Amino acid sequence: MSNSETVLIKGARILGGEAADVYVADGVIAELGTTTTKADRVVDADGLVLLPGLVDLHTHLREPGREDAETVLTGSRAAAVGGYTAVLAMANTNPVTDTAEAAERVLDLGREAGLVDVQPVGAVTKGLGGEELAELGLMARSRAKVRVFSDDGKCVHDARVMRRALEYVRAFGGVVSQHSQDPQLAGPTACCHEGELSGRLGLPGWPGVAEEVIVARDVMLARHTGSRVHVAHVSTAGSVEVVRWAKAQGIDVTAEVTPHHLLLTTDLLADYDPTYKVNPPLRPAEDVEALRTALADGTIDAVATDHAPHARHDKEHAFVDAAFGMLGLETALPVVSTVMVEGGLLDWAGVARVMSERPARIAGLDHGDRAHGRPIAVGEPANLTLVDPAAQVVVDRAASVSLSRNNPWHDRKLTGSVVATLLRGKPTVLEGALA
Repeated sequence: MSNSETVLIKGARILGGEAADVYVADGVIAELGTTTTKADRVVDADGLVLLPGLVDLHTHLREPGREDAETVLTGSRAAAVGGYTAVLAMANTNPVTDTAEAAERVLDLGREAGLVDVQPVGAVTKGLGGEELAELGLMARSRAKVRVFSDDGKCVHDARVMRRALEYVRAFGGVVSQHSQDPQLAGPTACCHEGELSGRLGLPGWPGVAEEVIVARDVMLARHTGSRVHVAHVSTAGSVEVVRWAKAQGIDVTAEVTPHHLLLTTDLLADYDPTYKVNPPLRPAEDVEALRTALADGTIDAVATDHAPHARHDKEHAFVDAAFGMLGLETALPVVSTVMVEGGLLDWAGVARVMSERPARIAGLDHGDRAHGRPIAVGEPANLTLVDPAAQVVVDRAASVSLSRNNPWHDRKLTGSVVATLLRGKPTVLEGALA
């Protein structure tokens, strides 16, 4: 279906509120309300909720280098099925996205797939080595217009390097997204929240303070430089306290939380199942509660999947040796619906805020001809997600459109499912399946 064709979404509840018809033409919302205008395609949305297309700040697409785990195309399929219209592709590929040419290649692969807008994230340092700044300015001026930079998977642990990166990106309105992990407090083998369970299982501990000291350092560096810092995958109550304090001081800091840190807890590691090995690790229930509260009150700005596909031979090892990471794109919306909406912590307008509007703003994707996270209003781009809020879904890892199967939600019942996704008026998903 081309953008020249028209779509009429009948009777959708806009942000969970009043029902309305939404008429889409030429990639934008042309009419909103009650309409009798004829369309090439009519979508019955009675009882369904219409949201702006979801935006993921933190996606690992693995291409180039690990196409056995995921490609830009297969990851784009997973994103579309999950209700996403834009994703930010992290830089820890092989080769690393640390040059303008590498960033433009990821951009082009995303446009060839044509299912979501794939926006490259640039590395902060060359080769993720943590020592020499990557081509930040060249990536920003490239066709990819990179605005988010991260060494995710590794922490920019040298304070002087982090300061220089923050100073550099300030000039063009960029942001550094930090993987907060002090390597002296949580070394390369650390894989389980440090506590009674890690001791009993004999697993190397990853204490919450290893995250919190980097978050504290970085918000102070952001204040000193007048720049923006973003805290990736916040996982502890202590980090929430630091971010809340920093925002109260007027420091330009934003933060994200993953779906798995909103629901899963460290006790799942008791059987040594490597599916649940993730970085940062799953935390105790008190941290999970703090994260939910912080997302609800705005201390944490966004939900980001940290979608991390792995081939079976990278996960099927002893727990300490298995790769870090979980799938997330296809299940993020149902997890947030189950935890935050059914839990009474967010309404659907709040879901739009944390899964579309704020992520788009943080990434600089909220303006221009390819804007995301915009209001559902006449004249706005028709990047839209249609959700059945009452659907009961039992997750089946075999049904995933990702190449990988490291799905922590397998056999779990979740509430809420994506029915349709539109990218600039073009349906990429209809009736829950790729269009």
